Amino acid sequence: MRVFLLALLWTCAALPQGRQERGKRLIDEALAALGGERFLSMQDRLESGRAFSFFREALSGLSKATISTRYLTRPTPPAPGGPYLRERQSFGNNEDRGAVLFTDGQGYQITFRGARPLPSETLERFRDSTLHNVFYILRQRLGEPGLIFEQSGSEIFENRPVDVVDIIDADNRTVTVYLEKSTRLPVRQVFYRRDPQTRERLEEVAIFGKYRDVGGGVQWPYTIQRFRRGEKIFELYSDSVAVNRGLSDNLFLLPADMKILKPLR
Repeated sequence: MRVFLLALLWTCAALPQGRQERGKRLIDEALAALGGERFLSMQDRLESGRAFSFFREALSGLSKATISTRYLTRPTPPAPGGPYLRERQSFGNNEDRGAVLFTDGQGYQITFRGARPLPSETLERFRDSTLHNVFYILRQRLGEPGLIFEQSGSEIFENRPVDVVDIIDADNRTVTVYLEKSTRLPVRQVFYRRDPQTRERLEEVAIFGKYRDVGGGVQWPYTIQRFRRGEKIFELYSDSVAVNRGLSDNLFLLPADMKILKPLR
């Protein structure tokens, strides 16, 4: 009986470690599928295409979209914080007269009138979404203290077998990633956040598809869909995606002479 109990205790203790080993192996395979070292050395990215927004499953807006992203140098050794990137989102035909800029922990709505600081809730939602994003995690957060990967099972997603991995950081943020078995590319991710007003627990889902080589062996999805509370809220269909374009500082920093408007109340 004592031998049986010892064996049972050893098995129970080994299960989490086994899940973490399998989860780490799956994440390593996903990183390799995305381009490995070429993905890790990606400095910037330019996505152009069509964006659709939805309200209660009905189309509420569509426009030309250009999303520019630059990755910043993260601390060495890796440390929690960030996000370590800058992003400019432009919707419409005139990118200089309408954009949203996230830079150095701040955010602005840019128009011909000037730059208006974004509400704190918008900044926090951008930060939270970025820190949970599987592509950002693989590019910027690997090696961060307390970051673990656990395989949580296998499923069928859109008629494709997938492996499911939970990514958990030191602050107990968790994102569940679905990796297609045949390619090891991420096809879905799920995380939860709290509504800042109601404290309601919100499910945030993203679905990725139509991966293509966007330069030097880096794979990136050309279609991205986002859902909240089970309802579709956003779609991006890229016509082109390019990496390491040497995007200039002018895209990500406010001009010194730009008027700063009062925040909206």
